Amino acid sequence: MAGRINDDDVKAVRDAVPIDAVVSEYLQLRNAGGGNLKGLCPFHDEKSPSFQVSPSKGLFHCFGCQEGGDTIAFVMKIDHLSFSETVERLAAKAGITLRYEEGGYNPGHQRGERIRLVEAHKVAAEFYVGQLDSPEAEIGRKFLAERGFDQAAAAHFGVGYSPAGWDHLTRYLRGKGFSDKELILSGLSQDGRRGPIDRFRGRLMWPIKDVGGEIVGFGARKLRDDDNGPKYLNTPETPIYKKSQVLYGIDLAKKDIAKVSRAVVVEGYTDVMACHLAGVTTAIATCGTAFGGDHIKILRRLLMDNGSARVIFTFDGDAAGQKAALRAFEDDQKFAAETYIAIAPDGMDPCDLRLAKGDEAVAELAEPRVPLFDFALRQIVKRYDLDTAGGQAAALDEAAPIVAKLKDLSVRQRVSVKLAGLLGIMEDQFVVRRVSRIAQWQRGKGGAPEPSRQRSYDDVTAPTTPAGPPLNLRSPVHQTERELLKLALQRPELVSPFFDAYGVDEFTAPPYAAVRQCIQDAGGADGAPADYVDAVLESAPNDTVRTLVRELAVERIYAAKGADEVYASDQLVTVRRRAVDRRIEQLNAALKRLGHTSPEQVGAAQQELFVLQQYKTALQVHGAAAL
Repeated sequence: MAGRINDDDVKAVRDAVPIDAVVSEYLQLRNAGGGNLKGLCPFHDEKSPSFQVSPSKGLFHCFGCQEGGDTIAFVMKIDHLSFSETVERLAAKAGITLRYEEGGYNPGHQRGERIRLVEAHKVAAEFYVGQLDSPEAEIGRKFLAERGFDQAAAAHFGVGYSPAGWDHLTRYLRGKGFSDKELILSGLSQDGRRGPIDRFRGRLMWPIKDVGGEIVGFGARKLRDDDNGPKYLNTPETPIYKKSQVLYGIDLAKKDIAKVSRAVVVEGYTDVMACHLAGVTTAIATCGTAFGGDHIKILRRLLMDNGSARVIFTFDGDAAGQKAALRAFEDDQKFAAETYIAIAPDGMDPCDLRLAKGDEAVAELAEPRVPLFDFALRQIVKRYDLDTAGGQAAALDEAAPIVAKLKDLSVRQRVSVKLAGLLGIMEDQFVVRRVSRIAQWQRGKGGAPEPSRQRSYDDVTAPTTPAGPPLNLRSPVHQTERELLKLALQRPELVSPFFDAYGVDEFTAPPYAAVRQCIQDAGGADGAPADYVDAVLESAPNDTVRTLVRELAVERIYAAKGADEVYASDQLVTVRRRAVDRRIEQLNAALKRLGHTSPEQVGAAQQELFVLQQYKTALQVHGAAAL
């Protein structure tokens, strides 16, 4: 078959390019033991790494999706290349000249489409860089200088200039052997009346590279008033450029993102430049589209979703930036990383901030500030009049479905309590339950959620069925609540009389709150008769709650030295102290929301806060004696 690559050359390429070096261009690898490496699989979504690489064998295998093979197979799969295209690309990296069975060395007409389009972009980038020194490009050099970028900065980021004529680049690429079809397909040229003409004319040019470092597109900035095009013009969708799958600066940032487990998402090319020059070398930006799911997949593979990972969004403080932040919040749960938002003083972007206040201000901006969920919720609730019951209910109706999307139960409850504080709803467990019911509905296990009603605030002590999400029993909060309920059912004398003074809302897990309500309806734990558990079962509203009561009544109490007064006191104090902490957090949030708008309400909240802080101290010092 004509054009078949020599088998010895294929073997030479396979041996010359280490598989771990190639894979590391796309995802972070860590030691897996036995000489192997592991990372998050790039071929399917996963939470923990099941993708392993064996450098000694030159092989990879994913235990999740069963993809596997050698270096060539990996590149073919991840970049959607043919066998010959892959060998040609790897050969170029290794400096190996390929031989073809039916004559010739690496003939251009036999090379794959993707290779040709990438080469066209590489040649175009070199052309644009050369043009930046031309007299015509003075306007572009001035634009860069006014934004604090010198010649070295432009060279580092490969910034160039596209001449204002109709077909300067087109003619140049033709002279390099590229066909008109390839120029149109690449997006570098477009159809004109008499043939292809340059797509980009009279603009500053930023090369856009994929995670592997190959140029796949360009971003072009308008410079002249007589240019009727958009401010920024990007490469159109092509076989090698999908705007939802590229991040500007990822080629420069990927190693540091993996190293420090942090990524800073900014909004533009100059913002990326400003951040990197200020020492924030983990900065990246989207290319003419919102930050979305495909971008998250790229970052997740680099961050490896470890517990210390951080993603910081530096959206502008204007309406568009706030809208972008809310969109990002909707995708927040696709990260295991913590997400934050940072907005510079006066709403300046990183580029303007660097000009006004220097590199240190940019570095400071990139430090984690406000959790993204907190910012998103504040943007929602501030649109409503929270001094009225109707305003609170309307704000809750909009915000609760967003909070309900949070998958981690403990996080969702924490954010629900935060939302209650922002809304000024003093009974935070009402909001927790409201969000829990919506989450249940969203999973398809219940009916449509009803709008919130102000009068429902008085219903917080009503029994709540445990038909929601499975309990995270690893949560220390839930473990303690469960232990206290087991004591109340099995050894009521150890927790009396204090237990009966505990409100239903002191149990944060709705199923446990339901059991607490049943005990209350059965007459309480103090002085419990012999048929006490039967009375609690009788008061249960349904079989689901009855089943949980029976579980708690027979499950072993996990006390290392046996269930005694000391152990019971520890559980009582812990549950009460956490309830006090939640109320303190709620009051602090309410004070932040109130500001100086209502001196009477602020005074009342401060007084309650003082009393609770004193009570918390007493619990810490005196334990059960302070109950």
